[in-house]
Amino acid sequence: MKRSTTAIVAATAAAVTTIAVAAGVPAAHADTTPTVSGAATPLAGSVAPFVAAHNALGAVPASTKLTIEVWLKPQTAAAASYATAVATPGSALFEHYLSPSAYTAKFGATSGEATSVESWLKSAGFTGVAADSGRDYVQATAAVSTIDAAMKVQLNYYRPTASVNAGKYELRANNRAVSLPASLSDSVIGVTGLDNAAPVQTYVRPKTSTPPSAAAAGKPISFPCSEWYAQHYVVNRLPKQYGTTKFPTILCGYTADQLRSSYGYNRHNIGKGVTIALVEVGLTPDMFLTLQDYAKAAHIQAPAASRYAELSLGQGSNCGDPFDIEEQLDVESSYDMAPLANQLVVGGDSCNDGFYGLQALFNADTSILNGVGDHPLAQIASNSWEGFDETEPLNVLNIEHAYLVRAATEGVSMLFSAGDGSGVETPSSDPYATAVGGTTLGIGKKDPRLFETGWSTGWSVDVNNKWIFQGEAYASGGGDSLLWAQPSYQRGVVPNSLATAPGNRGGLVRAVPDISADADPSTGMAVGVLSFNSKGVVNGFYEEAIGGTSLASPLVAGLVADAEQYHKSFGFLNPALYKLAGTGTFHDTLPITSKSPSRYRGVACDVADCGLLTYFPFDDQSWSMLGYTGQVTRKGYDTMTGVGTPNGQSFVYSLRKIFE
Repeated sequence: MKRSTTAIVAATAAAVTTIAVAAGVPAAHADTTPTVSGAATPLAGSVAPFVAAHNALGAVPASTKLTIEVWLKPQTAAAASYATAVATPGSALFEHYLSPSAYTAKFGATSGEATSVESWLKSAGFTGVAADSGRDYVQATAAVSTIDAAMKVQLNYYRPTASVNAGKYELRANNRAVSLPASLSDSVIGVTGLDNAAPVQTYVRPKTSTPPSAAAAGKPISFPCSEWYAQHYVVNRLPKQYGTTKFPTILCGYTADQLRSSYGYNRHNIGKGVTIALVEVGLTPDMFLTLQDYAKAAHIQAPAASRYAELSLGQGSNCGDPFDIEEQLDVESSYDMAPLANQLVVGGDSCNDGFYGLQALFNADTSILNGVGDHPLAQIASNSWEGFDETEPLNVLNIEHAYLVRAATEGVSMLFSAGDGSGVETPSSDPYATAVGGTTLGIGKKDPRLFETGWSTGWSVDVNNKWIFQGEAYASGGGDSLLWAQPSYQRGVVPNSLATAPGNRGGLVRAVPDISADADPSTGMAVGVLSFNSKGVVNGFYEEAIGGTSLASPLVAGLVADAEQYHKSFGFLNPALYKLAGTGTFHDTLPITSKSPSRYRGVACDVADCGLLTYFPFDDQSWSMLGYTGQVTRKGYDTMTGVGTPNGQSFVYSLRKIFE
C-alpha cells in the first residue's frame, strides 16, 4: 500500500523577559488583601501587535459574551531561584520539588489578592467569577459592553492574515492597553481571552504551488514513496542536481519499529510507571481506538486502557477539534518510545473563542501543575505548539514564564516543539522550557541510522526540465533569543558565535533548541488516523506521513519517560542535558556537505503527492534562501538540533544516573 505523504504538524506558543537566577529558599509572602481603588492603571504589554496596523473592521457587538482570565502575579523571581536550585545537579536543593499546594503557599498569589480581583470583577458586572485551584488566574464571563467599560478598551474585529488569524472565528482584540484599578496593578501579570488569535499550528505538507502551464509543467511522471530511506530511486527522469540525476524518493512514513531502532529502544526501559501529559485543544474522537488500530497495524504490543486517560476542560470538543491529527501524532509517537508509560491527553476548551487561542493551552498546562491529591497530573508534559515569535505581548510572555517556573519547582518536565520554520518561537525560548528541535533522519533497510542532520529543507520544482529553487520549505525553529540572557546551563556548551545577542544588545543570549529528534516530513512518521462516515461512525483506518517538531517533542518525551522508569521525576531537564553535552548520551547531528553521498542530500516527490515534481534538498542553509534566519548545523551544539538527539540506552542510563 502506498501511504499518503501529506505531512501535518502543529507547533505553536509564547515567551518573556530576562531573569536573574540565584539559589535559595524564599519565605512565603504574607496573605494581605489589597483594597480595590477606583483609579486606573494601564497594564503594560496587553495589546496584540497586529492592532498597531490599524486594520480594524468594526466593533465586536456589545452583547457578545466572552470568558476572560485575569492572571495573578506570583513571586516569579524568587520561584525562579528555587526552580534553578532544584534542577541543578550538585545543588543542596537538587530534586527537592514542591507539591502544588506548597508552591502556591510559598510563591503563588495570596488568597487575598485573588479575592480582591474577584471582588472587582463581580462589582464590574462579571459572572462565573472564580480562581483556579493554584491561584494562577481568576476566570470571569461578561458581555463585551461590560468588558469594554471595566477595562477601558474597545474590542474590535481585525483583518486576519496568513500568520495571524482566529481560525473559524473572526479575529478580535482590544484596541488599547487594558486598564485595571491601581490597587490591583501589582497583583496582575496579564489578561487573556480578549485577543483570540489562534496558536500557530504549522501543518507541514510537501510544498506545492499553482501548477505552471502545460508547456512548462515538466514530465508527467510518477513514482512510489519509500518504506525505508533510498528504497526507491528516480533515475534519469528528472533534472540534474548535485551532479546526479538519480534521486531517492520521499518516505512513506517510518514505522514504530524503524523509529525505535534508530533511537535505541529497549524493551527493558519502556516508561513503566511514568505519566506523560500530551497537551491539545479539544479531544479527537475515539483516540484510544485509533491507538489500538495503530499498534495492530504497526505490529507492536497493544495499548492497555488502564494506562490511557483523557482530561477534557470546559466544554471540551463541543465546538470542534482544532488539534485533530496533532493529537494522533502525539499519542502514537510517545507510545512508540514508551509503551508502558501512562498517557494523559489534556484537551483545552474549544468552544469559547477566547479559549480557542493560547488561553486553552495555558489552562491545559496549569491543570497539569495544579494536579490532584497534591501531586501534578504528570511528570512530563509534551507541548506540540508554539504561540508566536518573541514580539508577542509582554503580558502573555509573563504568563508563560510564570507557569514554566512553577513547573520546574514542582518537578514537571515541560517540553515544547521549537517550531517548523527558521527563527525563535515562544514559549520554547523561555529558559525554563526544554525546546525540542528537528532533524532529517535516514533509516535504511538494515541500517537504523544512515544519517541524521539538522532539519532545514529547501524546495525546488521542475519547470521545463530545470529545478527552480523556491526557498525554505520548512525547518526546525531555533536561533538566538531577543529576550533572554544566556542561562547558566548553556555556558561553556553553546559556542559564543551561536549565542551572540542580536542587534546592538550586549552579552550572550539564550540559544534554541536544546535537544532534537526526527521532524522532517520528508522522513516523517506513518501516523494512524480513523476515518468517519457522515454520521460520525468509524468506517476505516489509514496512515499518512507526518513530520514537524510536533513529532520530535513526543518522541523525546517518550525517551525521557524510559529514563525515569522506577525513578523520581527528573523535572526541568536542561541543566542535566547540558551537563551531558558532548558525551555518548547524544548523537551529534552533523551537516550535509559537498562530500556527503548525493543520495543523502535530498529526496524527490511526484505530482500525486506534492502537486508538482519536487526536489527537497536537506540541511540547506544560505542567507540567499527565502525564509532563512541564520541557523546552522555543525559539530557539537548547533541552532538546528541543540546538543543532539537521544542516543538510545546511553541517553536513558546517563540521564538516570544524574538523578540517582
